[in-house]
Amino acid sequence: MSDPLAREDPPELRLDALSKVYPGQREAAVSEVSLTLPGGRMLALLGPSGCGKTTTLRMIAGLVKPTGGRVLLAGDDLTRTPVHRRGMGMVFQSYALFPHLDVARNVAFGLEMRNVGKAERRKRVAEALDLVRLGHLASRRVGQLSGGQQQRVALARAMVVRPALLLLDEPLSNLDAKLREAMRDEIRELQRAARVTTVFVTHDQDEALSMADTVAVMSEGEVAQVGAPEEIYERPATRFVADFIGRANLLTGTVVAQRDGVAEVAVEGCGTLRARADGPVSGEVTVLLRPHRLSLLPAGTAASADADRLSGTVESASYTGGLISYRVRLGDRRVSVEQLTGSGPAWAPGSEIDVTWPVADARVLAA
Repeated sequence: MSDPLAREDPPELRLDALSKVYPGQREAAVSEVSLTLPGGRMLALLGPSGCGKTTTLRMIAGLVKPTGGRVLLAGDDLTRTPVHRRGMGMVFQSYALFPHLDVARNVAFGLEMRNVGKAERRKRVAEALDLVRLGHLASRRVGQLSGGQQQRVALARAMVVRPALLLLDEPLSNLDAKLREAMRDEIRELQRAARVTTVFVTHDQDEALSMADTVAVMSEGEVAQVGAPEEIYERPATRFVADFIGRANLLTGTVVAQRDGVAEVAVEGCGTLRARADGPVSGEVTVLLRPHRLSLLPAGTAASADADRLSGTVESASYTGGLISYRVRLGDRRVSVEQLTGSGPAWAPGSEIDVTWPVADARVLAA
């Protein structure tokens, strides 16, 4: 996808101990957030409501004044630079389009504010609308567009000014599930084609994992972990990250032995299980078992040397199309197991089974 709006040398974004304490509040909304995003890459700020992700985005944009720290773009300190001089494009959750203007005038708005000449405006608006495949709707009023089309108009308006940085504030939250999934791919394709450094805020883990080059998981105003999507999912640094990213079974127990990168953990009321440990562990820990990494076998089936198992009873089964989700009791604990439909026998509630997993797929987290 060739993009005439693409930047040849997209700038690096760096946040240096960025903080915000709102007047009258004792706790910081954002506390010393530091991270670096290489030019042309996409960062997702991910976390639950109230974790500080939107405040962080708005400090980057200049819409909220930081209490401390710096925002640097291509090495330039923008912390005290006014919004209109930061050279950024932003797409709001509500899209903030002008209902009395047609599509072309909405897209041209930022160029008009920058006093770009009429001929150049027409050229760049046409390029931006072609980029989002809406050139044929240039004269249509935004109220006549679907939700997905309105979102593309908002993207075109942000991109037409050739921003040094693109900021997206939960851009897909107003779309239905199927359209949201399609728009993920469209935004990612547009961002890669334009080579624009991008930060987007989301509370949706699937959006973050599927769209971003880097994910920053936030909790209570702080960054809990930063890394590539695979790293965040496969090697969560904390129990919070493991629980927030993807579906997770989290079992708390005590380390009783460790050898060759594998820990044996005694889980009260459940049994002793083995899991991978990336370093020395002791005392109370949490074991992470992803539901789709677990398998159900007839009770007493021989296990391979690199697998572990616990005996249990199927309590419930839920068919969701491509998956069957089982709820299984293991002694005093319960775990979720996900099985691809048709990939094995269907287990009825009350079935005595063994839950098994490759030891390498279970992970020990510090308590």
